[in-house]
Order: sequence, then structure tokens, then C-alpha cells
Amino acid sequence: MNRNYVNLDVNPCKMCMPMGGSLAFKGIESSMVLMHGSQGCSTYIRRHMATHFNEPVDIASTSLSENGTVYGGSRNLKHGLMNVIKLYNPKVIGVLTTCLAETIGEDIGRIIEEFKEKKDIRNIDIIPVNTPGYGASHFEGYFHTMRSIIEYYNRKKAKPNGKVNIIIPNMTCADIREIKRILRLFHVDYVLMPDFSDTLDAPYKPDYEKIPEGGTRIDVIKNMSGARATIEMSVSIDDRYSPGKYLEEEHGVPLYRCPIPIGIRNTDWLIKTLSGITGKQIPGSLAVERGRLLDAMIDSHKYNGEGTVAIFGDPETVYAVTSLCLENGITPLIAATGSKNLKFRNLIAAKGTQAIDGTDFEYVHEQVKKLRPHLLIGNSDGKIIREKEHIPLIRIGFPIHDHIGAQRKLFAGYRGSMRFLDDITNTLLDLKNESYRQKLYSEFFCRQGNT
Repeated sequence: MNRNYVNLDVNPCKMCMPMGGSLAFKGIESSMVLMHGSQGCSTYIRRHMATHFNEPVDIASTSLSENGTVYGGSRNLKHGLMNVIKLYNPKVIGVLTTCLAETIGEDIGRIIEEFKEKKDIRNIDIIPVNTPGYGASHFEGYFHTMRSIIEYYNRKKAKPNGKVNIIIPNMTCADIREIKRILRLFHVDYVLMPDFSDTLDAPYKPDYEKIPEGGTRIDVIKNMSGARATIEMSVSIDDRYSPGKYLEEEHGVPLYRCPIPIGIRNTDWLIKTLSGITGKQIPGSLAVERGRLLDAMIDSHKYNGEGTVAIFGDPETVYAVTSLCLENGITPLIAATGSKNLKFRNLIAAKGTQAIDGTDFEYVHEQVKKLRPHLLIGNSDGKIIREKEHIPLIRIGFPIHDHIGAQRKLFAGYRGSMRFLDDITNTLLDLKNESYRQKLYSEFFCRQGNT
């Protein structure tokens, strides 16, 4: 569905590619991000990540100004790399481009090679990733960066190692820990990437660490091309951004795709895929958890049957939430994303829901005013709609600025799905309990001419 014919976003329902790229690098061991562009770009991304995760987030900038824009930013990039090495001493530096660097045509790969040769840099991996802000959204930037990292470390096929690669989308830190728990229950040897469950949700320590501990280890990334299979938790990412597609096409690693495991069907999809790849039976403890989720669905179905929602956010998050709502009798009136994504649109439309891609919050707001759903489900950028229309907002996705603890909320797996479903059902119950007296009074008393 076309939202309008104006090439303009009002309150975008997305963020830029470097945002997603920065998040991906934060899940790599001992890594630091250097943004090749103006200072405002890195500040914007630091602010979003710091307020969402409630953790200190460092992102360096090459501080391109008018001079660098006209004459090229090679000097800025080389100085920036040197400063990052001196201040942070990372094992990996991710160099992300911005709109400005891409517009003036910076060849960051060549500049990096010149820098490494001149300074004799041998023990630090400097990975260039082209992420123009206008190229796509943070969703594509996230997967594109992961693919670039895997390509950098897997130019040659590694020896077969029997591991299973797990490529995860933008999930909460609690969700990542839940995925790892499920993998441990299967006793499967795996590589999960990226893993920011510790780097962006670290325990309190008296001494500040410039680069937090944790992240996917470099040595295991180098062996991903020798894995027995890849599970990529994305059903809507374009193949050109897909890390799993690269490993399949270049190194023959079989690719299995599944949605984010939110809801019983999507979680079953992941569990059955793991069972099929490993040849192992589904652990009994997972069967018990599934039974509890089924029981919760039975408990809540009579309250959910009349519920309607408007869902917005990343394509994968929106698809997973739409699936959970539909299997519990809740009707999604719209499912919207800022990314231009034909796969997403077709997948949502196949579920009988109005799918809107490439949209902004102005249009989402118009649809909400027209359709009047009971609930909003999405990130905190939708809070303006909540405030103006007085419709409750259940927060999921990225970013969440106006609440704390977003990184600790569990949505994935049978346990997370049950907690999330309870949140939705209880919010619908609150709505009914708060409004039914006024509704009855208006419908059956005032309508009969009483005052």
C-alpha cells in the first residue's frame, strides 16, 4: 500500500544504516566502532543506544567538516583510526560510512589499507562497511554489517567443525540469553552472532571498562564457513544483505530461515529446525514450557477475542508480533515498518493483515485515528500516537527511550511468549475494566433519552 506520493518522511518509522551497523559490531568481541562522517552522526547513534540499553556506549567519529568534504576525508579517517587504537586498544575496528562519506565517494577500503601499510598494523582487524544513511534502514544495516564481518573472516572455507551458526536479528539481551539456553538444552555446539547480551547488558563493576567483556569471539567467527548449517532468524531480509546466504553460496553451508521465536508457531519452527539439524529429540523441559504457553493461551483467549492492535517497528519484530496476535485471536489492523521490504509486505498480507512498508509515523497515526485499535505494539517512537489518541502502547523493539529495562525484557521462546501474551491480555483487561461502565451508561441509559 502506498502511503502517499510525497518523497518525504514525517517522524520516520526507521533509523539509518549506521545505527544497525553499530549494534552489530557491539556484539563482536573487543570491538570498537569508528564512524566516518560528521560528529552528529556518532552522537545520534550513541544517544539512541545508551538510552535504550542504559549502558555507556562509545562510538568514535572522524569528524568530517567542510574541509574534509571538499578535499576528501582520508586524513581524518587515518587520524581517527590511530586515536581509537591508542585510547581503546581493540582487536577489531568497524569503520562505518555515513551519508556524507558516501556522497563524496570515500574509498574507505583503500584508505584503511594505506593506513595499515604505513603504520604496520598487523594485530588489529579493521573492517570497512559501507552504510550510507540513505541506502536503507537500520534493519538492513544490521544484517549487511554482519555479512561484511563474516565475509572478512571467511574468505576461505574453514575445516568442517559440526557447529551450527545462529544469526540473530535485533533482539533484547534477555532474548539472546534465552536462545543460548535453548541451544544448551539441545547440547549443540554453536556460533551465535552477534552476541551483545553481555556487552550491552553488563553487570555492575566498580571500575569502568572502555570495551566491555563479551561478544562473539573472533576465532569462532573464522570457523563459520565450516559449520554444518546456519539458522538465520529472518524471513524478510533481502539475500544481498543476508549473512546466511553468503555462507551458503560461497562455502556451501546449508541455510535454514525462521522468524523470531515469538509465539507458539514461530518457537516451534526454531525448535523443530534445531531438532532436524542435530538429529536430537526435543528436550522434555521445552515440551513442558510449551504446555505452559498453551495453557496460558487457553486462559486468555476469552479476553483476547475482541482485541485489535496496530503494530509497528522492524520488519522481523512486526512479523513475529503479528503471528503471536493472530494465533491468540487478537486482530492486527495494521502492521507497519519504515523499511522498504517486499518480502515483509507479502508475508503480512498472506496473514490477512494490512501491511504497510516504507512508511512513517505520520501515516501510521492517520491509520490509527481511522481504525481505532485497542492497543499499540511497537517501540517508544510511537508514544506520540499514544499521547494524542489515548491508546495504550506495549513496548517492544528498538529504540525504547521512555522506559527502562528494555534490554532485560524477555519475548522469545515459550517462556518469553507467555510473558508477552500476559502483558497484552492484561492491558486489554485494564481497558475493559476502566471503560465498560461508561460504555454501558452511554449505550443503554443515555440512548433511551435519560439524562
